Amino acid sequence: MSDKLKVVLVDDQSLCRRGLSELLSNCYDFTVLGTTGNIEELRTLLQGKPDLLIVDLRMKPLDGISLLQLLRSEGITTPAVMLTMSDSETDLTNAIRAGVRGYLLKDMAPDDVVDAIRRVAGGELVVAPTMTLKLIEMLRGDQPEQEPKNSLKLLTEREREILQLLSRGESNKAIAQTLKISYDTVKQHVRHILNKLNLSSRVKAAVLFTKEQESPNGNDNNSR
Repeated sequence: MSDKLKVVLVDDQSLCRRGLSELLSNCYDFTVLGTTGNIEELRTLLQGKPDLLIVDLRMKPLDGISLLQLLRSEGITTPAVMLTMSDSETDLTNAIRAGVRGYLLKDMAPDDVVDAIRRVAGGELVVAPTMTLKLIEMLRGDQPEQEPKNSLKLLTEREREILQLLSRGESNKAIAQTLKISYDTVKQHVRHILNKLNLSSRVKAAVLFTKEQESPNGNDNNSR
């Protein structure tokens, strides 16, 4: 029981709180410490030392980003995932700059939401599949130029194929269906890709792949 992921849900709509709480409570590896749409109730729930906050973006009177900024100013550093209906690039950018570790959309499949939250808890930066291309565009100019040249040559042909699909914003489930392989096999390939490239998230790997494709010799690697 002690290794369960402890979460607090913050949303000003009680129906959304209840639905997500039931979803996570039915998972063997989650404990929902509580749900709230109130900052004072949240401060009380934080005394339970949650591992993760799941926060709505559009809330009143304090939106999700402002709420996280307030918590950070008070020294509260609990990792956070933004769960929202907004697919705005501006909202995504502001959320990432506010330090969220995940940006998920409320229209995602329930299983995909749960999987994404687990990946955030594992240390990944995770965004909704439909937001991946927007995040890649946002990050590509911020990537340091110190990645080893031709580092993608470390990947097998299958791993490059999976990375290409990742760079298009495909989820693990969609990749498994496209390549007709199991979901667990895709997850294993993604882990190998990140290990080989010495990267902490699939988004960074997708940025690296995209930059390689845009380089003058980018297509040479695929013609071998």
